[in-house]
Amino acid sequence: MTTLPVPAVETAPGTTLDLEALAARAAGLAEGARADATRKAYRSDWRHFAGWCAGHGLVDLPAMPSTVGLYLAAHETLLSIATLTRRLSAIAVAHRMAGHPMDTRHPAIRDVMRGLRRANGVAQGHAEALTVPLLRRLLATCGDRLLDQRDRALLLVAFGAALRRSELVALEVADIAVVPDGLRIAIRRSKGDQEGEGVVIAVGRTGSETCPAAAYTTWLGAAGIMDGAVFRGINRHGQLGRRLSTDAIAEIVQKRAAAAGLEAGLFSGHSMRAGFATSAAQAGVEERLIMRQTRHRSAATVRRYIRDGQLFDRNLAQEIGL
Repeated sequence: MTTLPVPAVETAPGTTLDLEALAARAAGLAEGARADATRKAYRSDWRHFAGWCAGHGLVDLPAMPSTVGLYLAAHETLLSIATLTRRLSAIAVAHRMAGHPMDTRHPAIRDVMRGLRRANGVAQGHAEALTVPLLRRLLATCGDRLLDQRDRALLLVAFGAALRRSELVALEVADIAVVPDGLRIAIRRSKGDQEGEGVVIAVGRTGSETCPAAAYTTWLGAAGIMDGAVFRGINRHGQLGRRLSTDAIAEIVQKRAAAAGLEAGLFSGHSMRAGFATSAAQAGVEERLIMRQTRHRSAATVRRYIRDGQLFDRNLAQEIGL
């Protein structure tokens, strides 16, 4: 990403400011306003745009709206609408941080994006929801090894708390209180909480063999974890390693899905969160209660899970005599 330029400011006589240091600090604060994954994606997006401009003899900063429109059109068949939308955001952010205006509503940009959406559609691909019946199939592949106990706790805690991958891997022992009623989990920061205000969510005890609270305490006891990261890697000798990455979460889910006889590629680290929302909708849980647990800000997103959960409520094909 581009660097923030040193601002021109007036100072009182005899006053000195280290403008370079202040500019660097301001740039750091501006970067910190976005999640790590977003910053990483934006940096990659900007490098791609700048490289494309250099390869075609075009100026990247400040870029003409027509240049941005050409870039978007050039990648119509190479990138998804979602990726192109993010690329556009990255380009706009880079310009703002460098002190250049970038109006993404300029006709040379806006009309190209509208045309791309019309021509290619905007439907997003979603990970298969790991609903309760499917989750039980994955859990059935877990044995008694330390790795099995970790995966069992990971799947159940992620599902019960409707956690994002980033929230799951960030969990520390100090963030989870085991109480008689279940687990009280403090989410320090998340995608929907960029200001870091935090939120506490509850996962109640079920008294069943798939109780998240029981699986969590069993995992900590077996691993001897007293503090630090909750979910960690395990080597082939059964030794604990470092905190799991978000990519590792997806790998664990897909390996368990494959072992359960499911099509692994349909599932991801988001499947437990999606599965909770879908299962709750199938059970008739109110929308507001689902949103309270999942912490979705958009009711439209949650309603998609509700629709998915109700798809087969009635077998219309059978009802009309097919």
